[in-house]
Parts: sequence; structure tokens; C-alpha cells
Amino acid sequence: MSFHSRVKRKDGHDRGARQSLSTGAGSGLGGAASRHGAQPAASENGEAAPGGQALMLATYLESLALVERMHRLLLDVIKDEFERLGMIDLNAVQALLLFNIGENEVSAGELKSRGYYQGSNVSYNLKKLVEGGYMHHQRCAIDRRAVRVRLTERGHEVRGIVAGLFERHAEGLVTRQVTSYEELDRINMSLRRLERFWSEQIRYIY
Repeated sequence: MSFHSRVKRKDGHDRGARQSLSTGAGSGLGGAASRHGAQPAASENGEAAPGGQALMLATYLESLALVERMHRLLLDVIKDEFERLGMIDLNAVQALLLFNIGENEVSAGELKSRGYYQGSNVSYNLKKLVEGGYMHHQRCAIDRRAVRVRLTERGHEVRGIVAGLFERHAEGLVTRQVTSYEELDRINMSLRRLERFWSEQIRYIY
């Protein structure tokens, strides 16, 4: 093998290794992102090069995969905290629901519209929380078909546990230099723009 061929082969191997490390291996959205990987490219005047669209797709797919994985990890973190405390009669989704409701009194229909709950089995989880003594429920005086819910004293105790967990996380992000307020705020701004974009797509479809 010639010296030129060895250099060419090594260079190709290095590029492949870097691409594998940057996009990650896996299935689903993460795997799709790696399959659509592309190197960033731009012209001298700052305009997107022909490969820019492929790069944007790869980055978007990676963002979707990260959002999905982070939500699952959040539930796992909450689950581990309650298992550590020996509280196994409610799951992480229910604990997060109690935290999000807080001091508010809302109807079951408002849980999703206000962003308190993300899921399809809201009726099941509300029933379990009422049965477990974590939540009060009563019929609305104006519309008897509507049920309004609020936390009991026991529900507020659970909310306090989750709040304490998140406070420790916020402190750890700073002390361990994971991120800063400014960086996290920029991430939140980007996520809000993405949220608006998705909301507009739903309204456009329907």
C-alpha cells in the first residue's frame, strides 16, 4: 500500500470515528440522527452550503432524541428519590403531577391545557391520587360534569419532596459547573421557540 493510500485511509477512518462520537450510536431518533450525519459547511459569505440542510436535519433529529430521553430520565430520577425514601405507593408521573399543580385548583380538562400533565392516562392517575389521599376532588358548582382537583396535606408533602429534589439539582448544576444560568436560559429560549413552532404546525393541520 502506498503512503498516499495509507494517509487517505487513516483520514477517512478518523472522520468516521469523530462522526460516530458526535452523533452517537443507537436506535430510534438517535440512530436516525447518526445516519443523517453531515459535516458543517458554509461559504465564505456566510450562506449555507449544499450540505447545510442535511446538517440541520441531523441536528434536529438529535434534539428530538435528547428531549425524549431527558423526559424519561427525569421520571427515573424522581422514581429513584421516592424509592430511596421508601415511598412506593405512587409513581414518578403522579409525583410530578402533584408538583405541577401545586397550590392551584384545576379541572381534569385543564391539566393538559395548562401544561400540568403530559400523558394520555390522566384519569387513571387522578383516580389513584384521590384513592391514595394525595388529592381532593369535587364537582364544579356551575358544571356538575366537571371535576375540580386540589392537593391534600399529604399531596403537599410529596410536592415538597419533588421541590427539594429540583433545588438540589439547580445547586448541583452550578457547583459542578454543568451549566450556568445564562446557558440554561438560552436553552429555554430555544425550546420555547421550538414549542411555538410545533404548536403552529398543529393549528395548521387542523
